[in-house]
Amino acid sequence: MKDSKLKTIYVCTQCGETSPRWMGRCPSCGAWNTMVEDVVAPEPKTSGRPAAGRPAGATRLSARRLSEVSTTEEKSRIVTGISELDRVLGGGVVLGSVVLLGGEPGAGKSTLLLQMCGAISDRCEVLYITGEESVRQIKLRADRLQVPQQNIHLAAETDIDEICGLIEQSKPELVVIDSIQTMHCGDVSSSAGSVSQVKECSARLLAVAKSCEIPTFIVGHVNKDGAIAGPKVMEHIVDTVLYFEGDKTLPYRVLRAAKNRYGSTNEIGMFDMTGRGLTQIENPSLVLLEGRPLGTSGNCVACTMEGTRPILSEVQALVTKSSFNVPRRTASGFDFNRANLLVAVLEKRAGYFFGTLDVYLNIVGGLELDETACDLAVCLAMVSSLLDKPIGDKTVAIGEVGLGGEVRSVTFLENRLREAQRIGFDRAIVPRHSLKQLNGADFPGLELVGVSYLRDAIQTIK
Repeated sequence: MKDSKLKTIYVCTQCGETSPRWMGRCPSCGAWNTMVEDVVAPEPKTSGRPAAGRPAGATRLSARRLSEVSTTEEKSRIVTGISELDRVLGGGVVLGSVVLLGGEPGAGKSTLLLQMCGAISDRCEVLYITGEESVRQIKLRADRLQVPQQNIHLAAETDIDEICGLIEQSKPELVVIDSIQTMHCGDVSSSAGSVSQVKECSARLLAVAKSCEIPTFIVGHVNKDGAIAGPKVMEHIVDTVLYFEGDKTLPYRVLRAAKNRYGSTNEIGMFDMTGRGLTQIENPSLVLLEGRPLGTSGNCVACTMEGTRPILSEVQALVTKSSFNVPRRTASGFDFNRANLLVAVLEKRAGYFFGTLDVYLNIVGGLELDETACDLAVCLAMVSSLLDKPIGDKTVAIGEVGLGGEVRSVTFLENRLREAQRIGFDRAIVPRHSLKQLNGADFPGLELVGVSYLRDAIQTIK
C-alpha cells in the first residue's frame, strides 16, 4: 500500500527543476525528455518564526576575517604521484576538495582511483567505499594491479549516514566513493540512483569533506548522451568535474577537466590501458604518430595545444569520386561544419573542385582537434589526397585559414615548433606574419616556411 504522505514529482536531470506533472521540455533549461519521475515526502509546514527552543538571533556559528585565514600550511595539496592526474587537477589534490569523476562503463574509472590510492598509500591513510563491488573483488583487482595495500581501508556500504559517520570517526586523509548512484539516504524515500538520492548524498558528502578538510573522490555514471547521470546541481556543488574518455576498442584514455576551482580546465592527461592497469603516456605526440604511413598522400601532421602541452597529431584525408548524386562528407575527430567551411574555401580561393567528390577526414588516435590552428593541416591533407601527391613525412603545418584564403597567425607558435623539433620534424609550414616574432636560429634543423595564402601553402607540396 502506497504511503499517503509521499507525493510524486518530476525532476529535470539537467538543472534539477521540479514539476507536479510530466513535461516533454523542461521549462527552466529548455532540455527535452529530461523530466524523470521521483517520489518524495512533502516538506513540513512552518510558520516562518524561529525554530522552537532557539531565540531569534541565537547561533553557534562564528565567522573569521578573510585576512586571518592562513594558506601557508605545509600540505595544502596532496601530490598523487600520478603526474598525468596531477596535471589535470592543477598540481595535486586540494585539502577538503570534492572531485567528481565520470566516464563510460569500462573506461577505467575505478582502476584509476585504485591506482591513485596505492600511489599515495605510503604517505596517507585512504578510505575506499565501494557500493558496487565486494571487498574481496576490490582485493582481487588490487592484487592484479600490484597496488600497495598497507594503508588502504575498504568498506562495502551504501548507507550514506553510516559512511559519513565512518569518515568522521576514522578521519582518513583521502576518501573514494564508488559510486554515487549506489548510495542511499534513509531520509529520502526514493530508490538509490534517483535524482533526489544523488542530490542528497552528494550534499552530505560535501558537508563532511569541507568540515573535516578531507579530499573526496566520487565516481559518477554517465547517461547515453555522455553526461554524468543525475541532476546537474551535483556538478555545481563539487569543486572539480573530471571526464575519463576513450574508445573502448582503443587502449588510449584521455582525462579532461570540465570544471576545476583550483586549476585550469584546458589540461588533459593521457593513459594507456594495459593488462596491469593504466600507464601514463608522458609523450603523447610520439604515441599518436607511431605507425604513421610514410610516402602516402592525404596525410599531414597538425599541432594542437591542450592547455600548456603541445600535441602532434596525424590528420588523414581521403578524397574520392562519389557514387551518389550528393557527395558524402564525413569528419571523425574534427568539427563537421568546420570541415565543410574549409572545403568551400579550397573551391573558391584555391580553385580545387570537390563538388562531385566524397571527402572523409579522420584524426588518428581518437583525439578531438577543435582548434583553428589545425585548419592548414586539414586543407593540405585534402589537397594532397585530391592530387595524390604526398606531403613530406617530416613536415608539420600550423595555421588558421580564413574565408579569404589567408593563413592567419596562431597562439603559442613557438611552443608548437619546439615540440615538432623535439620529435624530429625538419620542415614547418607557418603563417608568414609570425616569422617576424621568431628567430630561425632558435630552431636548428627545422626549416620554417612562411606562407600568406592557402595557394602558397599548396605550392609547397607540388
